[in-house]
Amino acid sequence: MSSEPEVSSWKYSSFLKNENSNFSKSDILNILTKQDIDEAYKTISKWDNYSPTQLIFLNKLSKKLNLNKIFYKDESKRFHLKSFKALGGAYAVEKITKGNKDIVVSTATAGNHGRSVAWGSKKLGLKCKIFISEYVSEFRAKVMKSFGADIVRVRGNYDNSLKECIKQSKQNNWQIVQDVAWQDYKLVPKLTMAGYAVMMKEISEQLNSQQISHVILQAGVGGMAAAMVAGIARYLDNVPKIIVVEPESAACVLESIKVNKIKKIIIKEESLMGGMSCDEVSLVPWEILKNSVSHCVTISDNYIAKTVKSLANSEFSNEKIIGGECSTPGVSSLIALCNESDAKKELSLNENSNVLLFGCEGDADEELYQKLLNS
Repeated sequence: MSSEPEVSSWKYSSFLKNENSNFSKSDILNILTKQDIDEAYKTISKWDNYSPTQLIFLNKLSKKLNLNKIFYKDESKRFHLKSFKALGGAYAVEKITKGNKDIVVSTATAGNHGRSVAWGSKKLGLKCKIFISEYVSEFRAKVMKSFGADIVRVRGNYDNSLKECIKQSKQNNWQIVQDVAWQDYKLVPKLTMAGYAVMMKEISEQLNSQQISHVILQAGVGGMAAAMVAGIARYLDNVPKIIVVEPESAACVLESIKVNKIKKIIIKEESLMGGMSCDEVSLVPWEILKNSVSHCVTISDNYIAKTVKSLANSEFSNEKIIGGECSTPGVSSLIALCNESDAKKELSLNENSNVLLFGCEGDADEELYQKLLNS
């Protein structure tokens, strides 16, 4: 049964042009430097079992949307951790601890970052404390425990778990390895982002000199999105249109771009895209995103299960793709943008467009993935 009639009705929740958009390669690479990015690739590419993840051509979807090509970076098999975050947290742990076995590492997480920190700590023989909110699934907690981490559950949301992590880490002299930057805490988030930039290095080689015209980047606190922008500045010859996608219930980047300063939002309902349900953009990513992002779009949770199933059932490409909840917004927002003629025209999305999307996780939460698949 074709999914085409249903896809043609998909809509975004909000769409915003960034009036301050002005991509400056030198400004971006002043924040996350060429040296930072190159060092991360040099280190990570030497890890056991390192290999570039697939860049899949969504040929069926590009035909449906009348676009030239849609590329999907599939992070579902990254170091068996099923997420791009394997590149960031574990790399930061290695760089920051410098082989000191006495260091106790701590972090707060919605799931995938903590998994990477726990895995990186286990690799180096370090103790690890991970703080999670009441909304993080027991399945995700068990995976982190399997890497030897101590799990501390905190009442409330991600913000609460981060505050508790900072408080206990100060009391116990633990080393926080967080993917969020704040005043006087910027080095570790930069290292984490440098790790993520490995994806863009791989993509630049996988494209075989084809040029990307548009890239859609998921944003929670903005770390991955900003790292990909830095990767574009480092590795691509051209500058594509950079679009940030967020859950409609947690659009902290869109709201900040609207007023041209970091704006903390109130999340009234947690998105199913847990890793993207964030109320404030991080300091370092904001410095990169505020001028490099061309447009922002938000999408409803209603399309998550539909997108998960379409990817799994080979409706968008010849390949069956395992994409978790946070892998869906790039796909669903692109469909929605192509369904709206004004937005499509504003973005110059047409038969010549080559769009890059990020399948940033696989079935990292296997129970939730099966639930979405069977819904």
